[in-house]
Amino acid sequence: MQVSTLKQILLITDGCSNKGEDPAAMAAFAREQGITVNVIGVMENDTIDESGIQEIEAIAAAGGGVSQIVYASALSQTVQMVTRKAMTTTIQGVVNKELKQILGRSTSIEDLSPDKRGEVIEVVDEISETSNLEVLVLVDTSASMKHKIPTVKESLIDLSISLNARIGNNKFSVFIFPGKKSDVSKLLDWTPKLDSLTKVFDKLTPRGITPTGPALSEAIRYFGKRRTLRGLLSNDEQYYEESM
Repeated sequence: MQVSTLKQILLITDGCSNKGEDPAAMAAFAREQGITVNVIGVMENDTIDESGIQEIEAIAAAGGGVSQIVYASALSQTVQMVTRKAMTTTIQGVVNKELKQILGRSTSIEDLSPDKRGEVIEVVDEISETSNLEVLVLVDTSASMKHKIPTVKESLIDLSISLNARIGNNKFSVFIFPGKKSDVSKLLDWTPKLDSLTKVFDKLTPRGITPTGPALSEAIRYFGKRRTLRGLLSNDEQYYEESM
């Protein structure tokens, strides 16, 4: 069995959206396009707004992804866990669909005998390690995220290092919302590594609004694109673009 490139949007935020379209509706549209939407809610001082939690859960549910509320200090481990868990969940969904086609009835991995289930899980694990992965990271840079940005930066670099130990190819892209001149801005074009975030994130200036819906809309549109002309003509692996 083969699985095409796994596509994920990883949304990192700490609050409710307050501008633009419904982010859960945008997440549902992403799912229709074969893109999983995962959401990490970052807490500080033991609190996160209740309506923010509800929105985080609604976005992930609509996008077929994983949601997790976490303290900033545990963000790095959580980013890696959520990304890998979403990969496994997506592949399991494909396997369950194929099982239904083969057996002609509603069957899932859990319905198999223990020995068959173990064999199928081994296949899922193998595909998780060998399939290609595209992760577009959406980072909330509203004013309340100001003190969390350095932690987000380190977490994403750790994610890049962790996933590049896989056999499959990885591509990452990073967007922030709000941008300086628009609701969302691209920080990093598709690249196999996130090392350059060190210099990019140091330039960020957190702002007031939280246009989560428009940010998701732009992320979905961007999955249809690939490297910039500058990146294609360059020998550098980093296709850095700052559009703020």
